[in-house]
Order: sequence, then structure tokens, then C-alpha cells
Amino acid sequence: MIRDPKDLKRYTASERANHWVVGMCFILLALSGLAFFHPAFFPLTQFFGGPVWARILHPFIGILMAVSFVSIFLRFRKLNLMTATDVEWLKRSREMVTGDDHNMPEQGKYNGGQKMLFWVLAIGMLLMTVSGILIWRAYFHFDITLVRLGAVVHAGMAAVMIALIFVHVYAAIWVKGTIRAMWYGTVTRAWAKQHHRAWYRQVTGK
Repeated sequence: MIRDPKDLKRYTASERANHWVVGMCFILLALSGLAFFHPAFFPLTQFFGGPVWARILHPFIGILMAVSFVSIFLRFRKLNLMTATDVEWLKRSREMVTGDDHNMPEQGKYNGGQKMLFWVLAIGMLLMTVSGILIWRAYFHFDITLVRLGAVVHAGMAAVMIALIFVHVYAAIWVKGTIRAMWYGTVTRAWAKQHHRAWYRQVTGK
């Protein structure tokens, strides 16, 4: 793809790599987790070399995802602090969904919906990690009551996280030009001006 030299830099190479590591880990965890959750999905273990390897690899991939997400959290937590403008954006989000986003409150690098998703995913990641450790019986031996609680929380949060990631991916596809930002690291000035006008003013000085 030939890109305009006037395009705006949205993500660095390390930020994009960090994002893709988390994304790929999530896909692998979803596939192996579904295989453990219901017999209908058990054939998915073949992606990992069989059920034994799927069971072994699942928690280690989970650790990699958790550590990588901590990096994302530390990089972007300040940019995702909610403001009064974000709350107003959320209240009027139906306008954007219907395609009329020209009169939405000016947003910084992230809008209210993206910020809310960030914090929900952060809480979900914490619960998934803690509950995953509770049920990792190969290395830990918690009381059976905690193990059962961990199993319920892990399964419930996995369903929530999968649903949220579907929303995240759909939104990225729906808003044309968004996927390009995470693939190449740049966005057009027109895209920035329309979707994140306050950020556009900040990086261009206009």
C-alpha cells in the first residue's frame, strides 16, 4: 500500500507488536479454552497437537497474554482515563451507530467507547489471570472450593471477553481506516479529523 507522507503516526512498531501478541494469544486461548469447555469443540485441540499439549500450553499462553497486556495497560492507561467529554460521547453514541458522527463531541486519541472497553478488558484480564492460577492444578494446590470458584469465574469471564473482542474487531472493521492504524501505524488526516478531532488538533497544531 502506498501511503501519503502526510499521514499521521498513531502507533509505534513496538505498540503494534504488543497488540498483535495479545491478539494472537487470545485467539489460541479461545480455541483451546472452548475445546475444554464443551465436547463439541474438542476437535480444536488438534491445532495444538492433541488434548495433552492443548492442556499443557493453555496456561503458559495465558501467562504470555497477561504479561503482554500489562505492557499495553502501562502504555495506554493515562490515555484511557475517562473525562466529561467521554461521558457525553457515550450518551450520544447512538448517533454514531446510525452513521451520523459529525456532531459527536470532539475526542482525543480514544473515544468514550474505546476507553470503556479498555477498562472492562483490563478488569476481565485480571479476573481471568487470577482464576486461571486458581485452577492450574499442575503447579498450585488450592482448596477445592477456590478451585471450583475459579473455574466458574474463568468460564464466565472467558465468555464475556470473547464477546467484547468480537465487538472490538467489528468496530475496527466498521470504522474504515482503523485496522490500517494497527497494521501500518498510520492514519490519514481525514480519518483523524473525523473520528478523533481533538487528537488531530493536538498532533497537527491546527
